[in-house]
Amino acid sequence: MTEGSAEERIRELEKANRILQKKLERTEKNLLHLEKGRQQTESLLKSTIVELRDSQTTLEVRSQELEQALTNMQLMQNRLLMAEKMSALGVLVAGIAHEINNPVSFIYGNLNHAGHYTRDLIKLVELYQQHWPEPVPEIEQWIQTIDLQFLMEDLPKVMRSMEMGAERIKEIVLSLRTFSRMDEAECKTVDIHAGIDSTLVILEHRLKAQANRPAIQVIKQYGKLPLIECYAGQLNQVFMNILVNAIEALEEMAISQAEVDDQPFSTDFRSLAVTAPLTISIQTSMTGNQVLICIADNGPGIPVELQHRLFDPFFTTKPVGKGTGMGLSISYQIVTEQHGGQLQCVSIPGKGATFLIELPLNNAGSSDRIAATK
Repeated sequence: MTEGSAEERIRELEKANRILQKKLERTEKNLLHLEKGRQQTESLLKSTIVELRDSQTTLEVRSQELEQALTNMQLMQNRLLMAEKMSALGVLVAGIAHEINNPVSFIYGNLNHAGHYTRDLIKLVELYQQHWPEPVPEIEQWIQTIDLQFLMEDLPKVMRSMEMGAERIKEIVLSLRTFSRMDEAECKTVDIHAGIDSTLVILEHRLKAQANRPAIQVIKQYGKLPLIECYAGQLNQVFMNILVNAIEALEEMAISQAEVDDQPFSTDFRSLAVTAPLTISIQTSMTGNQVLICIADNGPGIPVELQHRLFDPFFTTKPVGKGTGMGLSISYQIVTEQHGGQLQCVSIPGKGATFLIELPLNNAGSSDRIAATK
């Protein structure tokens, strides 16, 4: 190769090298642009993922808030409905009690006079029999027709029976008025025992022996309690809810046990497997500055896994159509929120359930608590 051709070759190589360097520079620039674009894309993707996660979290929180708001709205709706029903029931009960009270008082007051008049007339007949032992045939015939001796013996018993019936009606009317407490809507000092007794009178028909179970015995052990400040009508509603639950639990236990033993119920109940009598015990006492009311039954008890849900709204163990799950929830609200007390349940499965109600003697702060909850 000559010297000229070598120099020409070198120039061509240098030119090719410069071209390659320019291409390499352009390639490096393109790579830098691609790397920068990749980094921007990754950053954008990461930002988008974070935003999506935040949006998902926000959506879940919002969904939970909406579900809670819906539950609260349903709860408030049911509470308002229950309150309206109780208010209407209270007005109806108070009205019926008032309307019945007047004629019953009239009958009861006149029965006392009728009893005196009856005794006076019987005494007059006895005097006639003593001083006129030989009546005319027509009177003798009538004495035999009406069986005068039996009439004289039975008439005082009839009058006494009517007096007892009138007394019972007066007792029921008084209990209805005590239970409704329509004239005591405000917080007042009342006798707790009177409220419990009036509730038991209203439930007396549920406590008697039924076609499917024996009678339920109520054992009362009342302590010496002072008058306490409370909303009497609402507390009576609490007593009603708890007692009805106890009655229904005892009924279900008796029916289930009879079905297991495959034995029909009879009026004497001696053939039943229910060896222990069905009982509800009510105890009251003072614990410090609190009134303690214990309502216990010897029914089947409450399963452990369900006990923490007893006071939840809409929770019920009863079949569809037999319970709304609001009774104990409303009772809990009445005791805790409106009276500043405590309501709890202690139960051992198979050994019954006990509801403990603690109430402060002074409920002066109830208005503030009610206003805070509105």
